[in-house]
Amino acid sequence: MTVALAVAGAAATVIVALGAGGELSLPAAIGAAILVVGLGWLIGGRAAVPAARDDQPALEPGRSEPPPYASLVDALPDPVLVIAAHEPDDLAGRRFVLVNEAARDFLRIQNSTGLLVTVIRDPEVLEAVDVALFGDRCAEAIYEMGGAQDRVWRASAKPLETAPNGDRRAMLVLRDETDIRRAERTRADFLANASHELRTPLASLSGFIETLRGHARTDEKVRDRFLGIMQAQAERMARLIDDLLSLSRIELNEHIAPQGEVDLALAARDVADALGPLAADKGVRIETDLPEPGRAIGVGDRDQIVQVIQNLVDNALKYSPPGGAVRVALESGLTAEAAQAPRAADAARMSLLTPDHAQDLYGVLRISDSGPGLAREHLPRLTERFYRVEGQKSGERSGTGLGLAIVKHIMNRHRGGFAVESAQGAGATFSVYFPLANGGAAEARPRAPGGVTKVS
Repeated sequence: MTVALAVAGAAATVIVALGAGGELSLPAAIGAAILVVGLGWLIGGRAAVPAARDDQPALEPGRSEPPPYASLVDALPDPVLVIAAHEPDDLAGRRFVLVNEAARDFLRIQNSTGLLVTVIRDPEVLEAVDVALFGDRCAEAIYEMGGAQDRVWRASAKPLETAPNGDRRAMLVLRDETDIRRAERTRADFLANASHELRTPLASLSGFIETLRGHARTDEKVRDRFLGIMQAQAERMARLIDDLLSLSRIELNEHIAPQGEVDLALAARDVADALGPLAADKGVRIETDLPEPGRAIGVGDRDQIVQVIQNLVDNALKYSPPGGAVRVALESGLTAEAAQAPRAADAARMSLLTPDHAQDLYGVLRISDSGPGLAREHLPRLTERFYRVEGQKSGERSGTGLGLAIVKHIMNRHRGGFAVESAQGAGATFSVYFPLANGGAAEARPRAPGGVTKVS
């Protein structure tokens, strides 16, 4: 009779959670799952919740099949774990006795039961679980996962009924809040950066406008010079806003790896052709050493890969003197170790981004300039927003100080790497390496006939 009432109550809970259109909303589904799991523990052990998969054994004797609501728990998109413990002082006795599919995938759980500390080691999350187990109240904690792609989860622990054998039980639900946190941080960063960087050009414009409305109103020569400066300041503000918006968009989706395929050689060739006129105006050559099309197919977003190459080539053009050269070279089929290996023994080298998990093979783009080079102490700060090396001039068209920061975030999204080598007086080389499609198994190594190509 007790079992029948519990099952009827569980069914009614699921029906109430269904909307008018017959779809189960996420908050209602989680609430329903928590209630039915709690009812399972209330039924004296005969309806104890088993593991969600058929190949996992039941948690307690007396039941050979999972209850009908187990599939509902397994279908929830958020990771869910049921934790059991007996003694508060037995810190190593906290164990998970039920995990749904999302939890198995997220925490890489192989067994149906095991010690909680083997899958979650965050002290705040473990403390929240203890509050639910032995404090009989709900608790929450923020679970941050480090690495190149930061993830933020909200851990919610809720107490369940004590099992017949005296074990205290609690349910732990993890909800991904990465997008929410990124949006909040991106908005705050955008406002802070924009207000800081736009203050100087706006003050300059205001000063020139005040002068033009005063004693310089009738001085045609001064007026033309001031209007030219004002136009340059306005163009710089427009570039700054464009770069800030671009960086904000990249950061919002940085944890989502792209899935497309891009011919890296064609992307590099397109950038070299597009920047050829600008290089010619400065008297700088663009030299390319690229394999034939189809020999280096990378995994990524073509627009963003083109943006990476363009930012690096544009940066190299700014610091190359007239008569100098910018070299764009692409190597395909390199391992992570080969992609990160130093190219010049006497140059200072810094890895600005290293992927968390090395792929099989990479396509490596190297962009070298013939500028003054960089001292070793400047290398770690090159990807900081608005950082500029003191004493170096970048030509008439100054940058916004965001180009290399954008490159780093795009490469992070592509699960690639970013490095710089430089020697003072001998220029700098920036290297970016992208994972190749299919692990690079089908990539060939031959170079296009003719070797280096000059674009002028």
